[in-house]
Amino acid sequence: QVQLVESGGGSVQAGGSLRLSCAASGYIYSMAWFRQAPGKEREGVAAIYTSDGSPYYASSVKGRFTISQVNAKNTVYLQMNSLKPDDTAMYYCAADSRGGLLSPTDYTYWGQGTQVTVSS
Repeated sequence: QVQLVESGGGSVQAGGSLRLSCAASGYIYSMAWFRQAPGKEREGVAAIYTSDGSPYYASSVKGRFTISQVNAKNTVYLQMNSLKPDDTAMYYCAADSRGGLLSPTDYTYWGQGTQVTVSS
């Protein structure tokens, strides 16, 4: 069974940067980052096909966030730049979608999450 472990969360001031990491225990064909803030629904942030590295982004983060992979270690990164207070949320890594790349209900495996807090 695939196991996912996230890391890299923390607190940063608005305009700062953070890089999240997700390490998978086995081979996966797609990976994605989701986030959920208190009182809000879980939303897709970015996704990637591990076969060719094709990235996909939510409109709210496009141009600021970058998803990438390191195939040798089966690891996916989320580089977050120009962070805003609205980016504050628990960020989750997910793998192997059954359908939509940014749909939380379509993913098979999930990590425990890592907290990102952006202060003004």
